[in-house]
Amino acid sequence: MSTIRPPAVAGQFYPADAVTLSGQIKAFLGEAGEDVVRAPKAIIAPHAGYIYSGPVAAHAYAHIQPLKNTVKRVVLLGPCHSVPVKGIALSSADAFATPLGNVVLDHSLDEKLQTLPHVQTFDVTHAQEHSLEVHIPFLQVLLDDFKLLPMVVGDATPDQVADVLERVWGGPETLIVISSDLSHYLDYEAAKAIDQQTCTAIEHLDFDAISGGQACGRVPVKGLLALAKRRGLNVRTLDLRNSGDTAGPRNQVVGYGSWAFWEADGSVAHEPNV
Repeated sequence: MSTIRPPAVAGQFYPADAVTLSGQIKAFLGEAGEDVVRAPKAIIAPHAGYIYSGPVAAHAYAHIQPLKNTVKRVVLLGPCHSVPVKGIALSSADAFATPLGNVVLDHSLDEKLQTLPHVQTFDVTHAQEHSLEVHIPFLQVLLDDFKLLPMVVGDATPDQVADVLERVWGGPETLIVISSDLSHYLDYEAAKAIDQQTCTAIEHLDFDAISGGQACGRVPVKGLLALAKRRGLNVRTLDLRNSGDTAGPRNQVVGYGSWAFWEADGSVAHEPNV
């Protein structure tokens, strides 16, 4: 009997109706309007409610449109917001559901990953976790036939995340997605200043320059940066805004950013565009 993780935040973070959800994502992608020359190996994108962070996430997801028939596995890492977990948590579910249907989980690497002492299967932390769930509809709209490898990052180090990513890196069939928002509940100008610091650190693959309040998903972000530096990846900032720019007041905002990473043998230079 198959086990399916049902959607936990449909109707809250994003529409529960499939037609409305698909239409909203396509509208976000249309507004992003990216002219993509070469699709990335990895992206960082935010995970708030779609009215707040969807337009920013779309700038990252627009870049994976050329991968529709290439990507067969999406490795998705995000921070823990609900049930704490020590290390990094896999899910034992057979599929994750959204209003757009079920996405089958890829368990082919579970045994390899669980030889690492900081990796375990822990379904409870996945049950209500929105940092992963909100990305799945974007992937369903953009990709054809893929499996998902979702991991919740709890009490872990950037090196531990980098070790996990190294084991699942794969080739063109594998896309890495890191889920993170930026600063939380600062006023508009203060948020812009600290988010720009975080953006600069990401552009320079300087994982040591990102600390506590700069990103809720700082550990998976820093893990990706550590591995990107090791592998010589190129990175480009695609969008950097906050909820005061999208759908909220400016007295307390949450920061959002999107970045893409390319293998070093590509032609995309290390240059920001915001």
